[in-house]
Amino acid sequence: MSASGAPDHATDVVVVGAGIVGTACAAAFAAAGASVRVIDRGPIGGGATAAGMGHLMVLDDAPAEFALTRRSCALWTELAPELPPRAEYSVPGTLWVATDAAEFDVARAKFARLKEVGIDAELLDGIALLDVEPALRPGLVGGLRLPTEAVVYPPVVARWLLDRAGILGGPSLVPARVARIEPGRVTLEDGSTLAAGIIVNAAGVDGGTLTPEITLRARKGHLMITDRYPGQLRHEVVELGYIKNAHSAALESVACNVQPRATGQWLVGSSRQFDVVDPGVEPRMLARIAARAVEFLPRLAHMNVVRAWTGLRAVSVDGLPIIGEHPTQRGVWLALGHEGLGVTTALATAELLVDLVERREPRVPAAAFDPARCVAARAS
Repeated sequence: MSASGAPDHATDVVVVGAGIVGTACAAAFAAAGASVRVIDRGPIGGGATAAGMGHLMVLDDAPAEFALTRRSCALWTELAPELPPRAEYSVPGTLWVATDAAEFDVARAKFARLKEVGIDAELLDGIALLDVEPALRPGLVGGLRLPTEAVVYPPVVARWLLDRAGILGGPSLVPARVARIEPGRVTLEDGSTLAAGIIVNAAGVDGGTLTPEITLRARKGHLMITDRYPGQLRHEVVELGYIKNAHSAALESVACNVQPRATGQWLVGSSRQFDVVDPGVEPRMLARIAARAVEFLPRLAHMNVVRAWTGLRAVSVDGLPIIGEHPTQRGVWLALGHEGLGVTTALATAELLVDLVERREPRVPAAAFDPARCVAARAS
């Protein structure tokens, strides 16, 4: 493959970061015929990837985000038959739940946008909502059902992507900490270097340190998981207030997002805390998440929670991912700032990056993700 005029090296591409975005990029470049090395201090998929819910969802509030999530969900559907059983891919569907008339208006607008582009969706009143998901409390106004949305266990997929690409377990996977990224070269913490015509910074929250011209903010999230209660939850249940919280500038927020896992467990979220980098679990935040989830799913109050954890997600200045070539460092490419949508958008991010490197028309419009906007924002 071409490297946009970059000099030839023993390795075509070096990807920094082995989360779901980085491993998807590595697999996509390898599939395009490039030689690829991946650098991560490990474990594979052990950062934000291991801390996420693995919900593969279409978000339609911004056109660019709509296009990227829609394309990526289509790619996940294509990939699903190949995934190993341990990836726990399943299709519970999503229920966006409205608590009042204003939120139901949001559901109605989402329904119209999704149906316009051919995405399977059902608008439900309060009675129909309980029929499809009896675990919900009575009295909700209604909601939107997306029956084809899926969930997956991301750390397993990250390892599988590298294994399928022939990178796992060999010299192409470098277990090290990166000190510096520059055109044509990555310098490791021990002073050694790796050369490549294409360098991809997919290092999550560390990506802003390695490419300091890009501003990334950390957003901490908490999750908890219950004991096994098979058959008691049919859908991923998300309150429509989640959208407002996801795009809010508030320093701290919680919203109901509860997912049935293939094991019969309930994965319970979600929370967002801006600029908090301490990874410790905070009982105060867990209590807020649990209280909010119980408002929608009362039987959760009687379940045992067996584990809780946190993760740090990287957020760009405008909330959209940063995908493309660095505006002043030729050959340095960025796949950063996905916040809570890294798993959902990983496959489309990788496809878009390869399209841009190959100078072919991308399957997703790329302008909104151009890194130049973030460098300009930092400079101003």
